[in-house]
Amino acid sequence: MVKLLKRSGLLGAGLFLAAMLAPAQTQGRIGQIGTINYIEGQVSVGGQPVAATQVGELVVAPGSVLQTADGKAEMLLTPGVFLRLDSNSSVKMVSPSITKTTVELLQGKAMLEAAQVEKENHLDVVDHGANTVIEKRGIYEFNANDPMVAVYDGKAQVRQEDRTQDVGKGKEVALARNPDMKTQAFDRNNEDDLYQWSKLRSEYVSEANMSSAQTIVVNNPWWWYGTGWYWNPWFDSWAFVPGGGFLYSPFGFGFYSPVYWRTYAPVFYRPGLGFVARPGFGFHGGVVSHPAAVAPAFRGGAAGGFRGAPIGGGVHGGAMGGGFHGGRR
Repeated sequence: MVKLLKRSGLLGAGLFLAAMLAPAQTQGRIGQIGTINYIEGQVSVGGQPVAATQVGELVVAPGSVLQTADGKAEMLLTPGVFLRLDSNSSVKMVSPSITKTTVELLQGKAMLEAAQVEKENHLDVVDHGANTVIEKRGIYEFNANDPMVAVYDGKAQVRQEDRTQDVGKGKEVALARNPDMKTQAFDRNNEDDLYQWSKLRSEYVSEANMSSAQTIVVNNPWWWYGTGWYWNPWFDSWAFVPGGGFLYSPFGFGFYSPVYWRTYAPVFYRPGLGFVARPGFGFHGGVVSHPAAVAPAFRGGAAGGFRGAPIGGGVHGGAMGGGFHGGRR
């Protein structure tokens, strides 16, 4: 798990500062299905350009179309599920119900990352008249120009007219000129631009999750209501926060619940003492000293790092400055 933050640099410092300083009223916002979570380049909803200031607030209503030109967009579906739209692509919101979420890909390509799928969710992507029901956490790619569904990870069921086909990991199915709906294997290592972009976005939303989980633990445990989308002003993004435990995204990045973070994070906040290292753990330069570590280390980089001590310590800066120091027990 250490490698979860191997590229984060001074991310740890920002996360702890965010936890200490983020105002409660901004942390209490709850996200909706259809919310635009990130854009690059030229993006529109209902034919109207989306401004950067609208990201995180603009919701694609039923019947409205999210469209990209020279750009990309990320839209929230059910908690833990992201729809990412490639350049020159468009998708229509059909139904935003949490028990029946349906979108229709009209043009171009889209990738769906499902970090958590509950049995009560009904996630449905329509493409070329075929309905694809997402049955498990995974990574799914859809193409409307050359109608097909590819499953990088997970499991889906494709329904077209009176035919039904299960599509598993490493399989794809053409949605046109394929009367028997036969599946075929594809090379999952052949990662296109949309896949690479989606993977990078998955890493960023994982970082937003860690920041939000800590903020909930430190500042606002009274408004914690369970699994959902929580606004993180430090990342200008909605963070997916599970209701309990810890899980990996299909791309391999972690999502913490506040309960898990409070229980297992090697460095935690204790009122009156500050940030304190959990017994048996220590940090320096991204290395967790405990051999059975259950949470990622924070890599400092040139300007600092995090270093705990079995009986107190807290969070120490690196060569260029101080940091947060916890008290002793």
